[in-house]
Amino acid sequence: MEIKGSVALVTGANRGIGRHVAAQLLERGATVYATARRPEAVDLPGARVLQLDITDPSSVAAAAEAAQDVSLLVNNAGVATYQNLVSGELDAIRLELETHVFGTLSMVRAFAPVLAANGGGAVLNVLSALSWLSYDGSGAYSVAKAAEWSLTNGIRLELARQGTLVTALHMGAVDTDMMAGWDIPKNDPADVARAALDGIAADALEVLVDDASVRAKAAASADLRSVYPTAA
Repeated sequence: MEIKGSVALVTGANRGIGRHVAAQLLERGATVYATARRPEAVDLPGARVLQLDITDPSSVAAAAEAAQDVSLLVNNAGVATYQNLVSGELDAIRLELETHVFGTLSMVRAFAPVLAANGGGAVLNVLSALSWLSYDGSGAYSVAKAAEWSLTNGIRLELARQGTLVTALHMGAVDTDMMAGWDIPKNDPADVARAALDGIAADALEVLVDDASVRAKAAASADLRSVYPTAA
């Protein structure tokens, strides 16, 4: 997809990966709708700022109505509650699923006709290495991202009929507010955004940003005793 001259909408554009994606889209010559639950938190000169809560159907509908010229939808908005599945708070687990799965699906359903009317365009879903790997301490996030990965594959098949590219972005830890409490090596979010947009420009179906995402995908077909030694 040609990014220069495109019209993009980025969810969760007020910080982290979303802000870097929106900023780099502007640098590459795109028009950008930068959205957030709190639009006053968006600080991106040149962007069109919209209020958007992807878990609120009326908010999603309003955004789709306001942005009828969109040709690139970036589903980046997310949440991490750091809940395990057996002992965690059920409401927090539901929030992860409502955000990553149903929120993303709601955006795709609302904008699919818009993309079709504008020639097909593309959807970028920001996923994770945890789409393929569970981690003790964030079981809810892994479940949500695994489901969002499956969702991404499903919509890719359906949206192919209208000529819409669907790209999945996977990476390990990224140096954002969401990962602030983790003292581990992290990707620069600017590098993640660059890899994502290069992938869109190359019509890639999947972008694996780092070794962590490559290893996680490979682990999906590995001996589970080696992947989860504490469970063996």
